[in-house]
Amino acid sequence: MSLWPKGFSTHGITQRFLEMKYDLVAIGNPVYDLISTPRITTSQRILSGCSTNACLAARRLGMKQVMLVGNVGSDFDRRFQTEMKRYGIKSINTGTGDRTTGFHLRYDERGDRALKVIADAGKIPIRRVWYECRQTRYLLLAPVLYELDMSEVLDLVGSSLGEVFLDPQGLVRRLGEDGKVEHFCEKKTFSKLVGSVHFVKPNELEAEVITGLQDQAESARKLVEWGARIAIVTLGEKGSVACDRETCLSIPAYKTIAVDPTGAGDVYAGAFLAEYSRTKDLSSSCLYASAAASVMVENVGPDFPLTDDEVRRRAALIGSAPRRL
Repeated sequence: MSLWPKGFSTHGITQRFLEMKYDLVAIGNPVYDLISTPRITTSQRILSGCSTNACLAARRLGMKQVMLVGNVGSDFDRRFQTEMKRYGIKSINTGTGDRTTGFHLRYDERGDRALKVIADAGKIPIRRVWYECRQTRYLLLAPVLYELDMSEVLDLVGSSLGEVFLDPQGLVRRLGEDGKVEHFCEKKTFSKLVGSVHFVKPNELEAEVITGLQDQAESARKLVEWGARIAIVTLGEKGSVACDRETCLSIPAYKTIAVDPTGAGDVYAGAFLAEYSRTKDLSSSCLYASAAASVMVENVGPDFPLTDDEVRRRAALIGSAPRRL
């Protein structure tokens, strides 16, 4: 099976073509959510989403050319375009419908989250943006509700010019009764995808759904066994676990008071890539990402005050070296 889209020709590829156009391209539907926590309740839907928050973090932490690809309906398109321009992020709206994906997120006192779908903007037509998605140093696959077709994703990953980071959140979700989100995993197909990417970052629940293992370090090791170069499992206020083919690390979290946990893992991904692009070092990049995520949970919505100076200050306070497992 060809790894190129139908009708695509590799004839005449030049060095100019192979030069990267973007630092980061993230694919995944932007969302406008309603959020309820013990501390806050939003009065209107606010911009969020795995791809969105990762792009915001990467842009604020040093990546210059950042692009977001996903479906936004006519109900929020004008607002979305205005916000993307204000944040300095290029965007391609591949949506054709009138509804934008959104969730109602409810957190209890323990931090446990219940998700209910408000609207679903549907599948992203990856082949329409094939060229742009290939011309990047880092390609982030960041779906929220199975909006990426697995066969098209595998084709895109196989022909990507840069390195690929998978946040599997939306690939292990499906709609259950009454619009509630359930978790599932087709392990055979998923293991093939993990074996095709450079980085994979599930959260604690997703890691268990994907691997069937309750121990987070063992889950990360399993994902590396499947072929990922680096596997990270985020654990909320307990920090994260990160493994490559040589070592496994326990990364502490920066202690803070969470106002809204939404998007912490997304910011972790964007911050990790921003720092890893500079250092190529797993340990320091994870500390940096953990510190950045702590800024996100102290705020609500896309205007979180993330700066490199503050992230480095917090990273230094977390600790100079993660613990080896």
